[in-house]
Amino acid sequence: MAFESLTEKLQQTFKKLKGKGKLNEKDVKDAMREVKLALLEADVNYKVVKDLINNISKRAVGSEVMESLTPGQQVIKIVNDELVALLGSDESHIDFSETPPTKIMLVGLQGAGKTTVAGKLGQYLAKHGKNPLLVACDIYRPAAIKQLQVVGSKANVPVFAMGDKSNPADIAKASLSFAEKNKNDTVIIDTAGRLHIDDEMMSELIDIKARIKPDEILLAIDSMTGQDAVNVAESFDSKLNITGIILTKLDGDSRGGAALSVRAVTGKPIKFASVGEKLTDIEAFHPDRMASRVLGMGDVLSLIEKAQESIDEKTAQELSNKMMKRGFTFDDFLSQMQQIKKMGSINDLVSLIPGIDKSAMKNVKIDEKDMAHVEAIIKSMTKEERGNPSLLKSGSRRKRIARGSGTKIQDVNKVIKQFEEGQKMMKQMSSIIKNPKRGKFKLPF
Repeated sequence: MAFESLTEKLQQTFKKLKGKGKLNEKDVKDAMREVKLALLEADVNYKVVKDLINNISKRAVGSEVMESLTPGQQVIKIVNDELVALLGSDESHIDFSETPPTKIMLVGLQGAGKTTVAGKLGQYLAKHGKNPLLVACDIYRPAAIKQLQVVGSKANVPVFAMGDKSNPADIAKASLSFAEKNKNDTVIIDTAGRLHIDDEMMSELIDIKARIKPDEILLAIDSMTGQDAVNVAESFDSKLNITGIILTKLDGDSRGGAALSVRAVTGKPIKFASVGEKLTDIEAFHPDRMASRVLGMGDVLSLIEKAQESIDEKTAQELSNKMMKRGFTFDDFLSQMQQIKKMGSINDLVSLIPGIDKSAMKNVKIDEKDMAHVEAIIKSMTKEERGNPSLLKSGSRRKRIARGSGTKIQDVNKVIKQFEEGQKMMKQMSSIIKNPKRGKFKLPF
């Protein structure tokens, strides 16, 4: 995940600060030097880093820190506040037109992930009550139109295309009439990109903009491109006056600096973040939540939202009731696993949990394949064994289950232990959703 290295370095710095009962100016200066180096190594724009460190330092040597009983915590709070301000303070939404359809023009370099983001955005808006239409205006890249049609089909969002012989501006204009006839209230236009910025690409985008007068021009920025992302954002903004940014590939092993730089450099809000390969892996961008993730403080609100979107409320309530009555079975455990899998990558979920030591987690490999092995072992149990786990104290039963699932008896023993841990985790998960401030739990997988 992006920011992993930056988060680790910041946490090390904050750990030193929290270990001191009092702080002086030298302590703050030393800490800010470490924070500055961490940000620069993460590829954050130099001017952005300079301004951020100056703002933090001015506040950190004031009375609110020096006279505090918990000075280390106060410095961390200041860093968090300034990071939120850097990322935009308030969440920015799509500016929907009062007279549909709302026209959203997606722009960016080739390889930034525009076509996939178009599908993700379409599905996201459909879930939020809109009736979107995807428009194929990339007539140059081989199979670009077909790719958008495939993505649209998976997202269950219609696609408007006129082939690769038509002019992109004509396609965009024609799509508006199509949208009005078919009652599509949002039009998402997937434009062509290039490997680098050139006059021909910009001229075409300016032409499309002039023809359809978009309500939003969203720039897809590859989070893994580092400093180049800032230059790309400045170039597109100067020519098109973009209205917002979508950060793509935030799930990659990138240094993450682009995410912390583009908003400060362009002054344009980050509206969405693409955080995975699935079509559901797109999130509205929350500056406060992203700052919390960068600082290693977790993101409970996003975790809760994922749970609410993915976990069937009735099933969750039934599991909760069973646990209260001490009637939790292996069938329930299997159902629990399948519900959690719907929320996304287990590793990504761990990053949202506050209180987890990310450096300690670094050597813990949470293999998604292990969950398949667990499923095979549970399904090799008899109905009676799944309903009455106490029967599995028998060694002969465990051997039979291992043979039936193609695993070893040690694997079966491990699953039984995981089952016991699963009961504890579900109780803690329930506690998190009811009272986020108390939320810490351990994954059993």
